[in-house]
Amino acid sequence: MTRTGVVFRPQSPIGRLRAVAEAADQAGIDELWLWEDCFLDSAVPAATAALAWTERLTVGVGLLPVPLRNAAAATMEIATLARLFPGRVVPALGHGVLEWMGQVGARVESPMTLLREYTDAVRGLLDGERLTVEGRYVRLTDVALDDPVPEVPPLLIGARGPRTVALAGEIADGVLLDAVATPDAVRAARNTADAARAAAGLEGATRVVVFVETTPADARAAVERYAEAGADTVVLQAPEHTPDPEPLLDALRLRRS
Repeated sequence: MTRTGVVFRPQSPIGRLRAVAEAADQAGIDELWLWEDCFLDSAVPAATAALAWTERLTVGVGLLPVPLRNAAAATMEIATLARLFPGRVVPALGHGVLEWMGQVGARVESPMTLLREYTDAVRGLLDGERLTVEGRYVRLTDVALDDPVPEVPPLLIGARGPRTVALAGEIADGVLLDAVATPDAVRAARNTADAARAAAGLEGATRVVVFVETTPADARAAVERYAEAGADTVVLQAPEHTPDPEPLLDALRLRRS
C-alpha cells in the first residue's frame, strides 16, 4: 500500500510545527517531511522536536545539502535520531541549491563526486564500518561510530536528473523526487533507479518518495496518480505562498476514513 505524508515547508512558522506534527500523528498520516531552505530553519533540530512530540509518525529529513555538513557530523546527527527514535527516521542527502552553496563558500567543482563519496561514507559509518577515506572531497582517518546504530534507517538521495537518480539506485536505499516531478517523470525515475540498482548487484527495488505540490481538493487524485506511476510514498506539499500543510492533512484524513 502506498504511504502518504505531508511536507512542513521551511517557509512555515516553526512555532506551528508541534501542532502540525501532532495533528499528523493523530490523523494516522504515515510521514511528515522537513527540508532545508537557505537561510531558514534547520531540518535536523526540527525533526528531533517533531519526533519527540509524536508517538508513531515517521519523520523524513529531505534533504540535507551535503556541501554544508562534514560527512562524519551528518552521520552523527542521523545516528542520534535513529537511536532515539528507531524505525521513525528517513534521511535524504542531496546536492543542495548550487547558488546557495556558493553563497556560503561550499560549492564544489563536481557535485556528483561529492554526493557519491559522501553517501558512501555516511552509509558505511551507519552500518558500523571503520573508515579511512581519501576521496576528492571526503577524507576520513580511522573513523567509526562509538555507539553502533541498532536499526539503521533507510538512506535516500534527492534527485532530479537521471545521473543522480541512477546514483540513488546504485548506492542508496531510495530516491527522493521533489515537487517538479510529473507522473511520467516518476515512472522514468523508477526505471532508471531500479536498472542502476540491478547493475550494482543489489536486490529489491529502489524506494521512491515523491513530493507533490497540490491543493486539498486534488489531494486524493494526486496520491492515486503518483502511486500508479510507481511512487512508494506520496508526500503532499502546499505551495510556497500558502505553505500551511494542515488543509492537506485534513484531505488525507478524509481519504483514510
